[in-house]
Amino acid sequence: MTETFEFKQSGDLDPALSDPATRKLSADKLIGRWANTDPDTRGIAEIVVERNDEHFSVGVRGVGADGLIDWPRTRATALANLEEEAGQRAVALAADFDLGFMRAETYLRVNKGVLVIVLFVTFRDDSGRSNYLNREFFYRRD
Repeated sequence: MTETFEFKQSGDLDPALSDPATRKLSADKLIGRWANTDPDTRGIAEIVVERNDEHFSVGVRGVGADGLIDWPRTRATALANLEEEAGQRAVALAADFDLGFMRAETYLRVNKGVLVIVLFVTFRDDSGRSNYLNREFFYRRD
């Protein structure tokens, strides 16, 4: 059995989503302090997104055995979040964290008022732990 997959190239998108003259992307919904919707998370408890002029930074507080752990704040790369089906045009962020024993690659976006992050974790400490992918949801705290 042969399966057919539809692939959309940028030329197939609504021109308003990719035309710099008509595109107006907003980062306002991303900025702020966010808490995990799962109070029992064993991953990320809190995220802070800040903006200084055109630069974004992301801070994370992860859950540790003895309490919350502040990850090193990192500069984020802004991405266009072009969701054609939802008609959403906003800014998404990519932020990488190097904690020595692990690397966390994150992608953040707001969907219907909820901050959604996709997290790719790679362990580098020869601990034998499995690398993983996770998606977590956060609500605005401020």
